[in-house]
Amino acid sequence: MKEIVLINITGPDRPGLTAAITGILSRSHVNILDIGQAVIHDTLSFGILIEMNGGEDKADVLKDVLFRASELDQQVKFTPINAEDYAQWVNGQGKARHIVTLLARRVTAEHIARVSTITARHGLNIDHIDRLSGRIPEGLPADMGKGCIEFSVRGEPEDPEQLRAEFLALAQELNVDIAFQQDSIFRRNRRLVVFDMDSTLIDAEVIDELAKAAGVGEQVAAITERAMRGELDFQASFRERMALLKGLPESILAEIAETLRLTEGAETLISQLRRLGYKTAILSGGFTYFAERLQKRLGIDYVYANTLLVKDGVVTGEVQLPIVDGQRKADLLRELAQREGISLEQTIAVGDGANDLPMLSIAGLGVAFRAKPLVKQSAKQAISTLGLDGILYLLGFRDRDGS
Repeated sequence: MKEIVLINITGPDRPGLTAAITGILSRSHVNILDIGQAVIHDTLSFGILIEMNGGEDKADVLKDVLFRASELDQQVKFTPINAEDYAQWVNGQGKARHIVTLLARRVTAEHIARVSTITARHGLNIDHIDRLSGRIPEGLPADMGKGCIEFSVRGEPEDPEQLRAEFLALAQELNVDIAFQQDSIFRRNRRLVVFDMDSTLIDAEVIDELAKAAGVGEQVAAITERAMRGELDFQASFRERMALLKGLPESILAEIAETLRLTEGAETLISQLRRLGYKTAILSGGFTYFAERLQKRLGIDYVYANTLLVKDGVVTGEVQLPIVDGQRKADLLRELAQREGISLEQTIAVGDGANDLPMLSIAGLGVAFRAKPLVKQSAKQAISTLGLDGILYLLGFRDRDGS
């Protein structure tokens, strides 16, 4: 008669332990039903669910496992599994799976406790917990840290919107980011990433910088802020701001381009995406003059932005159609996906303003980056704590994968 036994082994990590234990089991033609291993700070936790013959054969095998583990300085626990519990475990494999990703400068026990409490309250069972971020050296300033814990959970929340709202509220309270996404085949098979430029890839709103140089900084900044919050129609606000730039000397453009800084993590993110074979694009309500320089610097594949019209050495203040607004960004995302021969599920869109919401909503993964409250609440995912390279964690990318 077959019996099912769970073997748990803990102790100092030892080379050859897995081979030693499974070698003993192999002599009795044991079937492996499940197996998992983790090492935390050189301490091993090893679990193996086996199906084996009962009686004396079982006793001899488990005794040999116990002796060999003791020789390797390990603690062993044997747990018999009844047929009903095993059947329940098997039936659970058909349940939906999701990934909860916690991002913070420093991960604390409170972060883990609060996130796991919410998942449990919504009927989700945690199957695996993994650290995706690298080891943090002692003495590193708190604002330079980068931590990420990934939870693999099983089940389907009855109210996904309520779950997301609770995660968002917790993220704001604890100054962390929490992403919740389906663990589908598309998660690790995305092929195209499109970015807004201003306040996303670069740490500035270019039109505001131009306005400062033109002596209308406060007026334009106020319009920009209202447009990004979704209080003004983007096209109308864009025309209004452009008119205020009339007469700006063309020479100012190069000066401003030299001062623009990349957002934290932008260079790392783009280089890793390129290494992994992703296509990248800038879809910006800003200007091609600056976007094309960024394209050359980072190796971006596609650029779509607005043309800054110049005549006789000065900005005309006029607008060239079509204006790249929110709807145009969404249309361009669809066009690029079709051009690359991929589905929208295989795309990622990143932006910070209300005019980014149309493309964020149709992308397989839409990320509001350091965004306005309206955008953060409306987007599928949001990152505000870490830099742009935090997006790699949402793809399941580990820090060591980039080395």
